[in-house]
Amino acid sequence: MKTETQTNIGEVNMARRSFLRYAGAGVAGVGLLAASSCHKDHGVTPPSGTVDVGSGDIGILNYAYALEQLEAAFYTQVIATPYSGMSSVELTYLTDIRDHEVLHREFFKTALGSSAIIGLSVNFSAINFASRSSVLLAAKAFEDLGVTAYDGVGYMIQNPAYLAIAGSIVSVEARHAAAIGNLLDLGNYASTDQVSTSTSLNISNTPATVLASANTYLKTKVSANSL
Repeated sequence: MKTETQTNIGEVNMARRSFLRYAGAGVAGVGLLAASSCHKDHGVTPPSGTVDVGSGDIGILNYAYALEQLEAAFYTQVIATPYSGMSSVELTYLTDIRDHEVLHREFFKTALGSSAIIGLSVNFSAINFASRSSVLLAAKAFEDLGVTAYDGVGYMIQNPAYLAIAGSIVSVEARHAAAIGNLLDLGNYASTDQVSTSTSLNISNTPATVLASANTYLKTKVSANSL
């Protein structure tokens, strides 16, 4: 089992490698986002204790960054304190998902630069990390929420490069959702609370709906009033 120090070092190394992967894949998002990041007020928490993601494409990317922070924190805790009876297969799956979420979080943080919202503090008191059922149900909720969130704002993105980044990441999040669904119920990769039975399309949610759920696990609340 990895120690907390080893995990932190691994996260840093993975984050560094992630930027090279994105650049090598032809995604110019880091440079484009840094050049566009001129609204420094996004990083200031209002007196109410709520931080707003902002508006336009930068607001959408901050919205995604907030959700990736939440997911990365969750899976980091899952791997740091494995639930009782976690199998080697489950450990491998959940470690891979943690690594992906950490990379996503660090990508958005660096890409947004001075326009990034603050680092968010989490509150996972409602999750029993010693229980397989509690952890996997929470994982399913987070993954489903993430996919519906990306799908719910994709049409608003103006910059094609940003849309390409969002499309690449939501594809990975959907794979996570399928993997978690299968761990909970063997063979169940796309349940009716994920995919519409009438359209066979993935269900999408508005930022208000998504953040209402996400904020229950955040000490610093997030709003998207300008999206």
